[in-house]
Amino acid sequence: MKAQTKILLDSNLKELHLSSMLRNYEKILTQNQNPEELLLELTMLELEDKTTRRQIHRIREAKFPIVKTFDTFDFSIIDPEASRQIKHLMAGDYINHGLNLIFIGGSGTGKTHVATSLAYEACKAGKRVRFTTICSLVNELVEARQGAELKRVLEKFSRYELLVIDEVGYIPLSKEGAELIFQLFSMRHEKASMIFTSNLPFQEWTQVFGEANLTVALLDRVTHKAPVITMLGESYRFKESLKKHKAIAKK
Repeated sequence: MKAQTKILLDSNLKELHLSSMLRNYEKILTQNQNPEELLLELTMLELEDKTTRRQIHRIREAKFPIVKTFDTFDFSIIDPEASRQIKHLMAGDYINHGLNLIFIGGSGTGKTHVATSLAYEACKAGKRVRFTTICSLVNELVEARQGAELKRVLEKFSRYELLVIDEVGYIPLSKEGAELIFQLFSMRHEKASMIFTSNLPFQEWTQVFGEANLTVALLDRVTHKAPVITMLGESYRFKESLKKHKAIAKK
């Protein structure tokens, strides 16, 4: 290839943001392929590269506190029915249908791990995802209202294809916070999926949202057509801690 041609080709590929083609075309040119095969291989590499970069961007955008995957989840700690339900959900069809998911169980039973893993799979599939605790979400919405940016922030949260709301039930919300959460849930209702994790059964959610009528209306939206997965069993973290203590005691 002439030097001037290479300079122009490199410049064009950079301008078109075809970074994979730029990195690989010289190596592929040495393989004596016909033009169609050459173009096919270059475009396949470019598509693979774009998919990888999109996945990385989606994972960063989700703001996971810790990235957890199903590779590190012990399905033996939960009952077989919950295991069957979770494995069915891994395909992500619930997002395509705008369904919510609700995981209920005691502390340490794997709710957050499963919710994070499902959200991670959604990121890999190219979906826009956001992970947050309910307290962090309320704080963001309250600050947005105080800064006259509530409409913008609500619209931002309504655009995520999957919104994961962790730790529903540990801390009661203020009246303002509960009303803002209701507003957001109403905007997303039957349009985009949400995953909830909670240590409380539904009849005790008034402890979180306060006013009974608002809680009923909120639950009506949250639970509509939503699979509810009950995470039974002892705390996984507690069992792991016991194992470590026993191992140390044997030394």
